[in-house]
Amino acid sequence: MPEFAQLLEGYRRFRATGYPAQKERYDELAEKGQSPKLMVIACSDSRVDPAQIFDVHPGEIFVVRNVAALVPPFETTPGLHGVSAALEYAVNVLEVKQIVVMGHGMCGGCKAALTQELSGSAKGEGGFVADWIALLDEARKPVAEQHGVEGRPAERAMELAAVKVSLANLRTFPCVKDREDAGAVTLRGTFFAISEGVLHVLDCDTGEFVAAD
Repeated sequence: MPEFAQLLEGYRRFRATGYPAQKERYDELAEKGQSPKLMVIACSDSRVDPAQIFDVHPGEIFVVRNVAALVPPFETTPGLHGVSAALEYAVNVLEVKQIVVMGHGMCGGCKAALTQELSGSAKGEGGFVADWIALLDEARKPVAEQHGVEGRPAERAMELAAVKVSLANLRTFPCVKDREDAGAVTLRGTFFAISEGVLHVLDCDTGEFVAAD
């Protein structure tokens, strides 16, 4: 586990090699601003960094990460809607052409949603984690009925179902639905299996996840 001092060592390596190698790109991004055409909604899990998995350069993807890569449904009730704000900005301002939801294997948020149990301090004084993963309550029932609530088959089914929940919730946002209907935005579901190092892509016709070539 890196301490802050180790992060600074990494920064120094970046300054010595990474930054000079891409200085032209950084100069362009500083001058012209960002214009990514792809948004990725991923989990905050430290094992699944979208930039690393997709091997992209700075400025190429607009990323939002949260517990279990969830997208809440569109709503206008008072509150602080972080994911919704980022989505609104990506679609209306950056005008992204694709939105990719990336779930992953061994997701703690999905497991908690499946078992309906939170351990230790994850329960929290604010109940924020519990409220957040409650977005998967409806998806839990068919998964639990078919696979139970324990073991990797059940957990993986919940992880895949979570991607579909986020895709469905994306379509409740008028700005997303209108652009998708007009062919201006494409929604994609993906799943990264940590233990295998393999990305799976949702086939919209079959509803199944297929390993990418």
